[in-house]
Parts: sequence; structure tokens; C-alpha cells
Amino acid sequence: MDIVNVDFELFNYDPTIDFHGVRTLLRQLLDADASLFDLSSLSDLIVEQNTVGSTCKVDDKANDAYAFLTVLNIQEHSPTKPVVKQLAEYLADRATKSQDETLAKVVPEVLLGEGKQQVGLVLAERLLNMPAEVIPPMWSCMIDEIEAAVEDKEPYEFTHYLVLSRTYLEVESTLNQTERKNKRSKATGELQYFHPEDEEMRKFATAAGSFEYTKEGQAAVADSKRAFQEMGIKPVGFMMLIEAEKFPKAVQGITEYVATGGMSMEIS
Repeated sequence: MDIVNVDFELFNYDPTIDFHGVRTLLRQLLDADASLFDLSSLSDLIVEQNTVGSTCKVDDKANDAYAFLTVLNIQEHSPTKPVVKQLAEYLADRATKSQDETLAKVVPEVLLGEGKQQVGLVLAERLLNMPAEVIPPMWSCMIDEIEAAVEDKEPYEFTHYLVLSRTYLEVESTLNQTERKNKRSKATGELQYFHPEDEEMRKFATAAGSFEYTKEGQAAVADSKRAFQEMGIKPVGFMMLIEAEKFPKAVQGITEYVATGGMSMEIS
């Protein structure tokens, strides 16, 4: 088997280059509900915020991003950025419908409450089968950038971080089963992670859980995303609320997890 050496590099956001790549990855992150949001406005906000967060690319800064990571201040941007306000309301609503009672109670309070909470919404996505080793540096760099931004009096002094991600459930295939036509696929088994580091990070979370997309597809969609011969997959959203003082430890947990070989490649 031939081995191909690839050098991945991290870059700050460049509004003249990164808009389309980030928008494509946002559509992947938000999955079935991506059409609910103005992804162009959200992409603009992310790439203009070029002191915190990064893209991961191959060969040259001018290429599209293979991965991105950023954090947005919900309370800072909601009054002036409708897409951020909509995201906050959407996540609060989805949390209330989660099976995790703590998530259902706490997330709406910190996102929409009138207290002194400052919530950093963490958005991260990457192409499938990206090497696990590129993930910890992106998170570690963001921690350092947040600390520098706080020293410069920028609005990144958070009380909580809300990490938005994706997970999936295996579902019984409906292919060649005409008697089950037009019925939803039946979810089976435990929650599986598109981003394996989420399983480690959730250990540090105050609350974490999956949620159904509002535009959940029918059984045929699960069959189109089959991962195994007899099984399909049903994508579901996932969020983790982490207190700010625990966030660096969560990032360190990811680093150690990868270093010990705990993170395998994602499904394709």
C-alpha cells in the first residue's frame, strides 16, 4: 500500500478566501436543519472574526478549508446578528426536547436568560476521515487565542461554552422491504460520534445530549447514508454545555485521548 505524506497547516480566517469553504462545512454541521439559517451571514461573521479560531488546510492558505473551528459570543452578537439570535433560540428549543433533563433545563437558561451568563458557541466541523492528529492543535490554539483576546479586552470572557456537533444512530435498513415502505427507520443501538473527541469532551460537560433535527428525513434518507451492509445511519444533533473553568481541561483531555490512540478515524 502506498503512503502519501500530507502536511496540514492551521491558518487564521481570511474573508477573501474562506467564506465558501466555511459555508460548506456549516451546511454539513447543521445537517438537515441547515436550510433554516442564513449560512452566508453566519459564514461572514466567522471569517471576519479572524483573531480567534482557525482553518486547517493542505498545501496553501489559498485552498478551501478541510476543517474549521471558532467560538461566537451569543450575548454579544444576538442583538445585531439575526442569525446568531436564531441559532440561540433554535438550540434552546432543541435542548428542551432532549432526553437529558439537565440539558433541557440549563441550556435555555444560559442562552436566553437575563442573568450575567456569557456563552461561547463553539462551531467545529471537518471533512470526513481527517486524521485525528490535526484536531488537538486546533483546540489548543483557540484556547491561547481566547486568553489573548481577553487580555486585549475583547468579548471572549465566557462563563460557559456550548459546543455544537453531530452524532448518529444506527437504523434498520428499509431497502428491499416493501412492507415497510414510507415508514421511518427504527433507530437501534447507542449514540455514535462523527467526531470521536466529543465522547471524551462530554466527560467535562455540565450537560450533554443529542437532539432531533426539526427537518428529520424519512427512512430513505437513512438508507442513503448507510454505513453497514444491513444498517443505515440516522444523523442527530449533539450539544455539550461546559463551564468556562473546565473548558481547558476538556481540551487537554482531547489531546491526551489522541496521544494514547483513543480516537479512530470517522466513518466515510
